[in-house]
Amino acid sequence: MTEKTALVPPTHTTPPAKFSHGVKKGNILQVAGQVGFLPAEEGLPPTPAGPTLREQTLQTLDNVKAILEEGGASWDDVMMIRVYLTDVAHFAEMNEIYDAYFEAQRLTAPPAARTTVYVGLPAGLLVEIDALAVLG
Repeated sequence: MTEKTALVPPTHTTPPAKFSHGVKKGNILQVAGQVGFLPAEEGLPPTPAGPTLREQTLQTLDNVKAILEEGGASWDDVMMIRVYLTDVAHFAEMNEIYDAYFEAQRLTAPPAARTTVYVGLPAGLLVEIDALAVLG
């Protein structure tokens, strides 16, 4: 049986509860919901990338990418992305940011499937994103 491995890139701090930023088992890699915190600095609390949807979305996508890379995956391996927004009014802007981000990634595989839902997040956080990748 394949062992399950926790993925913690050096850019991430220890999660605030008992979960992993990402886990890999066999060729399946699940990235936990990420938010727009800047890369971790030892001993300092997490800092949001900024107050705007653009800043937070771009940082959130970079945080997801860091976990994918820690597990030996890339955006081309991602099958499913879930986006959680705190405001329905952000949908169109987030789509523009999302599309531009993935155009810049120069993917060679078709884009991942995606679901977008509306949720409550801690004060100041506007977006959370998780991903499921299949390697090989």
